[in-house]
Amino acid sequence: MPAARRSLALLTAVLLLPLTAVAQTPPSGAAVADTLPMSPAKSSPAQASAVPGDAALARVPAVRVQRAGAVVPGTPAEYNASITVRYGAAHPGAVLLLMPGFLGGAGSFDRLARTIVTLDPQVAVWAVDRRSNLLEPQELLAHATPSDLIRIVQEGLPVRSPASVPFMRDWGLDVTLRDWRVAVQEARTLTPNVFLGGHSLGGSLTGLYAAYDFGGYVGSTDLRGLVMLDGLPGVLADRPMNADQYRQGGLNALGPLPGLLQLDTQPYVDSLIFGPKLAAQADAQARLAALHPDDPAPTGGLTRFPATNLAAGLLQLEDRYALLPFLTLHTGAPTNAIEAPSFAALALGGRNSHWLVGPQDAARPVGWQDDPAAPTDGLDFVRRYWTPLADYSEWYFPNRLTLDVAAARSGTRGTPFESDMRVWYTAQLSAPILGIAAQNGVTREDMYREYAAGTHATLTTRTLPDATHLDIVAARSDQVARWILDWMRPLRR
Repeated sequence: MPAARRSLALLTAVLLLPLTAVAQTPPSGAAVADTLPMSPAKSSPAQASAVPGDAALARVPAVRVQRAGAVVPGTPAEYNASITVRYGAAHPGAVLLLMPGFLGGAGSFDRLARTIVTLDPQVAVWAVDRRSNLLEPQELLAHATPSDLIRIVQEGLPVRSPASVPFMRDWGLDVTLRDWRVAVQEARTLTPNVFLGGHSLGGSLTGLYAAYDFGGYVGSTDLRGLVMLDGLPGVLADRPMNADQYRQGGLNALGPLPGLLQLDTQPYVDSLIFGPKLAAQADAQARLAALHPDDPAPTGGLTRFPATNLAAGLLQLEDRYALLPFLTLHTGAPTNAIEAPSFAALALGGRNSHWLVGPQDAARPVGWQDDPAAPTDGLDFVRRYWTPLADYSEWYFPNRLTLDVAAARSGTRGTPFESDMRVWYTAQLSAPILGIAAQNGVTREDMYREYAAGTHATLTTRTLPDATHLDIVAARSDQVARWILDWMRPLRR
């Protein structure tokens, strides 16, 4: 597929995720405990005996912790924060810190984190929320009544204007990594066995952190190893960027990128297919889907035709219907639905892409049927998309971070960005790496091998069969968790 067309397709598919899914949400505050147990999710008989059950996952202790982060001149003090949702023991034998992907929040790791801790209680998982999540009025969702949720699905919530958040233009790679380092340093006070990882863009940031120079201190120094889940440095930066493109804007694998000079008017991602308003609507739809999956979804919400709450949440996320199915979930199938080939999706490179027209029987809504053989349980997914601890999406994703990651690629030595983004030590990186690809995702094992060849790192790779990009962190299977734990075990001291 030509590069420009591939870029447009990738941008469209990635931006669709929070809109067509359903969402989780993190409240403000220094430490918030998770007190709401998950409702049981369905699983196949074969999996029920091998995978930790929902009751065991719900028993995993979790708390949201907010610490002072990197101090950025011009940023209000309350937003200079390092935020983690911590699963597991307060004094563990090992800590795995996980960074979410593009437009993602700490809630995207809820099932994976609980599974890891259930399988090995000596390991704690700390999922990262970037400081942008503090801009979200999550308390309005946390205390919303069902009628409130319906209204939010239909109307959204008030959106911060670009003029009200001028400080976001500084929230790029350096700030993100320095906020993350606060959590790494705290984890090191508990155990020497600290591992770093991430999903998608979070996998890219994992490698950049390890190679970063924090004023004479290399990021990998305090790490036992790196975990990259369907993402790695350079995967979202398919071409070098020059200084003029960085200032004026350019084109990357994620599509058009606003340059440094546009950040005052475009500080965060906001488009027809993703933005803070749509993210709020998706969060509310998530709560309705979790509470009343079979009830009719709000009219004028996320679907143009009658659908149940669960179907409204999952229809466009399902790999059969999204523009690029490998960036979606595989959970099941709609019921009472009329569909047609999606020629637009096929033209953009989609595989097996279809368009859902509406219900077959106009007297009934389009519903949703779970497939026990599919990687992810749709109902379990929506229940975890919004919790009192964390949101699956990041409403105000800073364009500066996307721009910086595109410019940094896998390292900045010898580039125009060397002094401002100190990704200097990729070639010297020796921390072991675990790269896990989703079979229908955005990486392959050979991509990890190509990246590792430019380092001194020992590489282990795995591929999750039949999985899409999001299945790798949301799947009902415990395979990814077991791969991570098996790889970590001999590295712990």
